Amino acid sequence: MKHALLAAAAIAALLSPLQASAQTTIRAAFGSQPVHPSFVGLQCFEKLAEERSGGSLAIELYPDRQLGEERETVEGLQIGSVDMTVVSTGPLGAFVPEVGVLDLPFIFEDSQHVYEVLDGEVGQDLLQKFDAQGIVGLAWWENGWRHLTAKKAVEAPGDLQGVKLRTMQNPVHIAAFQKLGAAPIPMVWGEVFTSLGQGVIDGQENPITIIYSNSLWEVQSHVMLTSHVYGPHAVLFSKAIWSSLTEEEQNIIRQTVTECTGVQRETSAELEKEYLGLLKEKGMVIEEIDLTPFREMTADIASSVDGLDPAMIEKIKAAASN
Repeated sequence: MKHALLAAAAIAALLSPLQASAQTTIRAAFGSQPVHPSFVGLQCFEKLAEERSGGSLAIELYPDRQLGEERETVEGLQIGSVDMTVVSTGPLGAFVPEVGVLDLPFIFEDSQHVYEVLDGEVGQDLLQKFDAQGIVGLAWWENGWRHLTAKKAVEAPGDLQGVKLRTMQNPVHIAAFQKLGAAPIPMVWGEVFTSLGQGVIDGQENPITIIYSNSLWEVQSHVMLTSHVYGPHAVLFSKAIWSSLTEEEQNIIRQTVTECTGVQRETSAELEKEYLGLLKEKGMVIEEIDLTPFREMTADIASSVDGLDPAMIEKIKAAASN
């Protein structure tokens, strides 16, 4: 009996380190560099989720398209090859067309209006629509207000006539720039810098954080502060992987992502100011222009794009006055 107890104790001692080290590894993909505020948000998530789970969750971060371009990572969520991703709205219309309402030009008045919408009924409804695509929508982070860059000044819509402008693979963005007279060219982000340098495209549009972190001053001379679209980042999770987590782990992930949303947005606001100053130091010309003609020419974009919900558009506009 004594020998049996000793043997059992020895087996337990051998097994306990294995049980203690049992972890679920969450691989989180991100398309931009580690200097982007959304990577700061992911670092916040990594630290807090691992601490709060007592080690049952291990978070691995893969920035700079290591796990693929944005659309590839969203497709990876569906098949379970990617656990989590933070992406722009660029590829999302192919999965949830209604997300296109967020890409309508000049639909948001300011950041407070944005947060009212994304954290409220409209934003949460959009996140829930990902469920039918095998994806869990967790939160809306901030990519930032999108601005034009080019190799010349763009002061009026006429200056965009014939300009080969890279856009995301996004039907709303494409329709808007066609209205403005540009020649929009949908292109994955990994090809943009080289294409600008080689003259395949003349310009592009992105938030200040993306413009700076990708060294676009080397291939572009002007930044036009158009703020034509607010760009959110969607925090998404694979439904297949989500279903394998315990309820406690799911709650930890949801709560932590929500908490890190505030950190991410604050970082975004701080870095936008800092990076704008650095772009000036790098020699880029920063232009403030009259946006009235741009607003007027894109006012009816919603009627020309399929899949948008008119009721949702009205809710977004109504939130501006709340």
